[in-house]
Parts: sequence; C-alpha cells; structure tokens
Amino acid sequence: MGEKINLLREFSIPLLAGVITALLWCNGAPDSYHSFVHGKFWGPFTFHFVTNDLFMVFFFAIAAAEITQSCLPGGDLNPVSKAVNPLLATLGGVLGPVAVYLVLNLLIGSPKLTHGWGIPTATDIAFAWLAARLVFGRNHPVIAFLLLLAIADDAIGLLIIAIFYPDPLLPIAPSWLLLTTVGILAAWLLRRKQVQNYWPYLFCGGLPSWIGLHNARLHPALALVVIVPFLPHPARETGHLFEADPRDSSTLARFEHEWKLIVDFGLFMFGLANAGVAFSAMNTVTWLVLCALLFGKTAGIFAMGVLGQHLGYPLPRGMGKKHLFVAGIIAGIGFTVALFVAGEAFTVPAIQGAAKMGAMLSIGAFPIAMVAANILRITKKG
Repeated sequence: MGEKINLLREFSIPLLAGVITALLWCNGAPDSYHSFVHGKFWGPFTFHFVTNDLFMVFFFAIAAAEITQSCLPGGDLNPVSKAVNPLLATLGGVLGPVAVYLVLNLLIGSPKLTHGWGIPTATDIAFAWLAARLVFGRNHPVIAFLLLLAIADDAIGLLIIAIFYPDPLLPIAPSWLLLTTVGILAAWLLRRKQVQNYWPYLFCGGLPSWIGLHNARLHPALALVVIVPFLPHPARETGHLFEADPRDSSTLARFEHEWKLIVDFGLFMFGLANAGVAFSAMNTVTWLVLCALLFGKTAGIFAMGVLGQHLGYPLPRGMGKKHLFVAGIIAGIGFTVALFVAGEAFTVPAIQGAAKMGAMLSIGAFPIAMVAANILRITKKG
C-alpha cells in the first residue's frame, strides 16, 4: 500500500487528476463547475479561496523547508556560492519569457494582452522535479539546480502578482506587514526558547504572518516561507532536495514529513480549482504564453547560466552546458504558479481561460526535453 501511495505522489497523479477533472467538468457542465469553485464551500469561504489562499501556504512551506535544509552545511546549496549560478539562471528564466512574450505580443498580439507578461515567468515545481528525474535520473546534480530555480521563480511569480497585479478595488496596504514582522519575531523567540513542537511556530508565527500578508493585499500563500527557516534543524544536512535522511527527527524534518503527503494529494484541489478552462478558449494569448514558456525559459536560463560560469560561478559538478540547455526546456513547464498569475493578470474570462490553456499546454516541454536529452546523449544517474 505504501509503495502505491509513493508511486501516486512521485508521478504527480493527484495534480493531474485534478486538472483532468476540472477540464472535463468545466467543458461538460460549466455552470455547475463555476458554482462549485466560486460558491460557498467552507463557511463563508469559496473552494477557490480555501485552495489558493490556505492550502497553498503549505505547498510553499514544504518548498521553503527543502531550501532551508539544502542551505545547511553538507546540503546541495552550501556553500552559498553553489546557489549563485542557479539564481542567475532563475533571473534569466524570468527575463527571457517576459521578453519573448512582449516581443511576440507586438508582432501578433494586441495592447489588451500586454498585461499577461508575468504569466510565463513561473516554473511548476512538482512537474519540473518529476520531468528532471525521468530525463536525468534520480541522483543527477541537475535535480537540485532545477528545483532551486523552480522554487525561486515561483516566489518571484507571487511577488509579481502582489506588485504588478494588485486588485484596483483593494490597494496594497503595507502597514499590515508589521503583523507579518510580528510573526517572524514570534518564530525567532520560539527558536531561542528551543521549542521543539512545530505547532507553536505555525500558530504564533504563521497565523500573524498570513493575516498580515492577506490584509496587506499580498498573496498569503507565502505566509510560512518566512517562518519555516526558524524551525529547529540539525547543524548539518545529510539528505538531498526532496530526499530526506530518515534518521533526521528534527522539528523541520517532522514538519516536512507530516505535511508532504497532505500537500502532494492536496494538489488535486489546486488542479480542480484552477484548471477549469473551456477548450474553445484558445486564442492568441494561448500561444504567447506557450511560446514564452518554451523558448523564453530555455534561452534565458541557458544564457544566464553560461554567463554565471564566465563570472566565476560554475554549474554544479557533473552538470555541463548540454544539461543546462535541457534543464531550461524542462523549466518551461509552467502550470501551478502560471495558473495563479493568469487568474490575476486578466479579468475577462475568455482571455483568462486562453492564458491558462497556454500554461497547461506547456506540459509539452517534457517530451521535447526527452528528445533533446537523447540527441545530446545525456546519461541518467541513479
């Protein structure tokens, strides 16, 4: 039974099932689907709110836990110089798609589509991890490189939502960020007192952080990202990204272990809440988003990764330019946060749906990466 559960998680079956269910439901009974997603679901809250503003807090918290562990001595991103090249590639993976989107929009689009430039900046963490493992093998250094890149540019995607796509009826209220600061201070004090149970960190740190971000009109999905690094952890890391050491019983490791299963299967909710798009919704913005993800990501990541090498910040040992190129292709899988951004970038349903379709079609980057890996004769590790 345990092996079957791990297989479902490893191949992102819950997320795929949610996407397929949303597509079938939205195209078969659109009124019923939208009533479910946007009607009252839990008290006064909609299913969309519960998924995107509450559940996704833990999705990004797990990502923060992985990065925290990897930055410890012995981790994949320690010393800090190891992270410089992936972060430069992240910058390329944001600027490249934006440039491609805006240039193509000038050629084949229209001014009303310009606002969608932020959609192709994101990389789907779950699908990128799965695709990288299938292309490169379980133990290839590209895995850590790509995961850091995906986590970093997803965080940038949420910042883009907050800064460039605010609700005109609800302007940003930065004074509320003082409450988020209170949450961070509470987590620091708990760490100083050596509190080993993670629940006080979530309630005393995470709750004020969430309320502060929400009322500041910034996306509250990042609420625990600033809290998780304070959870007690060992002095050294002995595992790898998304492959924890079973001997690690620290507070941080327990949090990740106990919530990762919930998050993996909860991604069904995310797919169901965000992937409801009519098949007829495809139009120009679909191709703008798709081309920006497939070509802009690859070109931007490759160019900045090579620049990082020339600046004295090498790629991880065992990773060359051909691996960087294929990693750039895989990073073109937009999905999760791209759907997030599409929902905020456009308010017209037809344009929003078409933009989301472009984000979902980017799953085609995976077979392209497989073909490229075969042509470049990339050998799997593990």
